[in-house]
Parts: sequence; structure tokens; C-alpha cells
Amino acid sequence: MSTHFVTDTATMLGRSMRHITRSMDTIITTALTPIAMMLLFVYVFGGAISTDTDNYVDYLLPGIMLMAIASGIAYTAVRLFTDMKSGIFERFHSMPIARSSVLWAHVLTSLVSNLITVAIIVLVGLLMGFRTSADLLAWLAVAGILTLFTLALTWLAILAGLSAKTAEGAGAFSYPLIFLPFISSAFVPTSTMPGPVRAFAENQPVTSIVNTIHSLFAGQPVGNDIWIALAWCVGILVLTYVLAMRVYRRKIS
Repeated sequence: MSTHFVTDTATMLGRSMRHITRSMDTIITTALTPIAMMLLFVYVFGGAISTDTDNYVDYLLPGIMLMAIASGIAYTAVRLFTDMKSGIFERFHSMPIARSSVLWAHVLTSLVSNLITVAIIVLVGLLMGFRTSADLLAWLAVAGILTLFTLALTWLAILAGLSAKTAEGAGAFSYPLIFLPFISSAFVPTSTMPGPVRAFAENQPVTSIVNTIHSLFAGQPVGNDIWIALAWCVGILVLTYVLAMRVYRRKIS
């Protein structure tokens, strides 16, 4: 990776982050819905849901974090689409900069903003009684998995932003991703689900990621879930990166 690319990406990242810091309502709005869901499920439905934890927020928090990330990446797709349509990409490409740095700036902006959102949700979870026996290594593992998950979904958002015809279409792809945690182990154990639903829930990426984070927070062995989670994240990341770069090169050629 050349110094030229790193410098250009840092410059583009600074531009994108200034847009975020001038409009912090984006991060706040992204965090509000998951927090509202957490409040609703813990204080309204929590007493009727049986899990292996004493406090339902301990069980719920990992799924809420993934839902927040799935919601946040929609803004990445919309920001990229807006840049494409405004003509700013053509101006950047007329300058002596690494062309891929423009995309990577959007990716890193998504990563930073989503991790801020997740941090806000964890703080709210702590106020609601979330407790964990995770040590520093386990917390770093959780952060690593969430980072990888965010990057995988962000490159999917990049692909959507490059391919969309309208701003609404750029963000609409995230709706199924936001819904996906509901059909997983994020809210209830999969053992309580009927056969076909359980089969789907146990073989989709959110369940393995949630189970891994549950185990890390509880200080328990993660088993095979972590390898399944990593395989899903890396597979989605590689596939969406390759497709997004192919579409991007076609757009700028």
C-alpha cells in the first residue's frame, strides 16, 4: 500500500468525517431506534421471554448492536450515491489522487460512525443493568468481530450506493438486514422456534455472531461459533469488495 494511497485516503476521510461531525444527528438517529427496541424488549417483553441469563439486557445487547450496524450502513450507501450524483467524484478523479481512496474514505467513515453508535448503545445497556465477566481480551475479540461485521456490511452498502438509481433505493437494501436479527438467536433462543424457522435461524450469519458475543461476554468458551461467524464475515467482505470494485471501475472508466 503506497504512501500516496494512505495520504489520499486520510484526506478524503477527513472530508467525510467533517460531514458527520457537522451532522451528528445521523449517529444519534441511528442509535435511537435500536435503543428504543432495547428499552421495549427489556421493560415490556423481557419478563415473558425465557433465556439463560438473569437479566434480559445481557442476552439482548449483542443483537441490538448488530441491528444498529445494519441500520447505520444505509447512510453510507446514501452518502456515496449523493456524491456520485453531485459530480464530486468526477472532480476528485480529475485530481492526482488514488481513485480507490474515495471509496475507502466512505468505508472508514462508516466504520468510525458505526463504532461510535455501538459505544453509545453499550453505555445505555450499562445504565439498564448490563453486566459482563468479559476480560480485556474478550472485549477486544468482540470489538474485532463487530469491526469485521461492519466492514462486510459497509462494502455491501458501497455496492448498493454505486448501483442504485435513487437515494431511496440506495438505502432500502438495509431493511432486510435490520430485520435479520429477529430471525436469529438475538432476541430468543433458536430452540424455541418451529422447525423451518429454527433451521433458517441457526444457519444464517447473525446467529453465529450473536452466539459468539454472548459467550465472550459471559466468559465462556466460544466453540465453533466464532469460526462460523468469521467465515460469514470474511466471505461477505471479500465478495462485496470484489463486486463493488468491479462496479466502481466500470463507473469511472
